[in-house]
Amino acid sequence: MMTGSEYIESLRNYKPLVYFMGKEIESVADSPIFRPHIHAAAMTYELAHDPRYEDLMTAISHLTGEKINRFTHIHQSVEDLVKKVRMMRLLGQKTGTCFQRCVGFDALNAVYITTYDIDKKYSTDYHERFKKYLRFVQKNDLMCVGAMTDVKGDRSFRPHQQSDPDLYVHIVKEKEDGIIVRGAKAHMTGAVNSHEVLVMPTRAMGAEDKAYAVSFAVPIDAEGLVNIFVRQTNDLRRLDGDIDCGNAKYGIVGGETLMVFKDVFVPWERVFMCGEYEFAEQLVEVFATFHRQNYGGCKVGVADVLIGATANIADYNGVAKASHIVDKITEMIHMAETCWCCSLACSYEGYKTPSGAYMPSPLLANVTKLNVTRFPYEWSRLAQDIAGGLVITTPSEKDYRNSKIGDLIEKYLKGIANIPTEHRIRMFRLIENMSVGAQLPESMHGAGSPQAQKIMIWRRGNIEMKRELAKIIAGIKEDEHFRRIVGKTEKEYFKEVKG
Repeated sequence: MMTGSEYIESLRNYKPLVYFMGKEIESVADSPIFRPHIHAAAMTYELAHDPRYEDLMTAISHLTGEKINRFTHIHQSVEDLVKKVRMMRLLGQKTGTCFQRCVGFDALNAVYITTYDIDKKYSTDYHERFKKYLRFVQKNDLMCVGAMTDVKGDRSFRPHQQSDPDLYVHIVKEKEDGIIVRGAKAHMTGAVNSHEVLVMPTRAMGAEDKAYAVSFAVPIDAEGLVNIFVRQTNDLRRLDGDIDCGNAKYGIVGGETLMVFKDVFVPWERVFMCGEYEFAEQLVEVFATFHRQNYGGCKVGVADVLIGATANIADYNGVAKASHIVDKITEMIHMAETCWCCSLACSYEGYKTPSGAYMPSPLLANVTKLNVTRFPYEWSRLAQDIAGGLVITTPSEKDYRNSKIGDLIEKYLKGIANIPTEHRIRMFRLIENMSVGAQLPESMHGAGSPQAQKIMIWRRGNIEMKRELAKIIAGIKEDEHFRRIVGKTEKEYFKEVKG
């Protein structure tokens, strides 16, 4: 297993094509714009060597029997699922931001489960190919970026109906030694500082979409792969100094990219789905279940930091003992722990799949994520409420360090007498970073927007069983009376109406 410093050094062995602000980046590992994201990801490596966290951060590979970083593990029990979300909360507490590695982690598990099922139906060898790839990832302790979300173009059209066929990643050509793929993936968290890209389809597919039902892996510096690093709120502050960043060491969110595949070649041994369109929906749902499980862990770990920052600023402002402040911070804790309960519940309700790997409860994983599309907005609102207007009107660090005006800021931004003004400014900036910037849209759209969770909750909510329970309690017996009046059973009637 790599250490954090070894991980950072390993990035120098790759030469991905990356652009930011119109310029090509020569070295990801040495660029100050990427440094906070790299430090956050490095924490997933560093904690694996800390004896205090070894049980959460490492596992034993079911393929080799060797000790591995948990982020390369295939869940073998409910206990593994629980340790995963405990690990997520820990890392959120340690970084106060997205540590990026969970997307690839979830992709590894989703592809493992789905390739087994494809092979069972078609007698293909995708699962064996993937296990060989997984051994490579585990042995080298690689960070994978899970690439699912296509750019999608006109959302009213299916992939094959798009005016531009490249708006979903698709197979352009099958060759004797592999396939050629073209298209683009959006919102690729941690892409520039990953080693590998694990691609999955983004939605259910029909027979006409066969070319778009593809899963494969390529190195981040594969020929023809282009990453365009995206803008985020206050992203250039990291170039200006320490204080104004708010979270200078670990950054904003996940360092996303627009990832473009310009006729990228993939050898057959790295192809894990090639036209089996009826399994695209399964792969999407399995991945989404794993990824939505996470959010009550990582987002709650981050919330722990924000709650602490809010309590600190209340101290610095001299209002910590006010009953309404205590009430609001208590409400923040309540919402965060509610999300935590959901992550634990969907993990403890996990089950073994035919592949032997375990996955969380799909229903409860979607409940977890739906809560996370709502509660972070409210606990962020409360943090802003308690902090006050200076959370968005604090002068810059350069002004604070200026010899002519710095003493004015020192004097007039003072809170309680025994707390340095700089401490108060730093806490304002941290709260701004966590409650005003890019963290909130990521809570909304990461792992799918709210409607995606509602669709899955409706599908998995067993509404027919609930209808029957209500009829039994209400004393409604078999619907002979309904049949006499309407001419068919109640179930037949409502099925026809819905149709």
